[in-house]
Amino acid sequence: MPRRYSIQEHEASRLHYDLRLEKDNVLKSWAIPKEPSADPKVKRLAVQTEDHDIDYWDFEGEIAEGQYGAGTVRIWDKGSYELLSHKENEYVIDIKGKKLNGRYVLIRFKGKNWLFFRIKD
Repeated sequence: MPRRYSIQEHEASRLHYDLRLEKDNVLKSWAIPKEPSADPKVKRLAVQTEDHDIDYWDFEGEIAEGQYGAGTVRIWDKGSYELLSHKENEYVIDIKGKKLNGRYVLIRFKGKNWLFFRIKD
């Protein structure tokens, strides 16, 4: 069953990309320091952050100075995804976005640190 997915470009203290996956009525969230890639050879660090409210999946705008995450937020990509498998330390998903399409994996390797990358279909 398709669920909502988005990646927000977030110009805060440092430019990064916030991956959002709808699951269990919240947005599971990861901060990715470099632009996500469609190339299966490129793996990106994804640092898990707190879950966000489901309404935040398509937020664009300014977060005021002095608030957590202050800066400009723009949608980089959005669409839907299908959860193909989920274990405690791994998500396998099929993304249907405007920029990213195909099967991707999130694998936890230490604490809040995960890898995010495309796998060949």
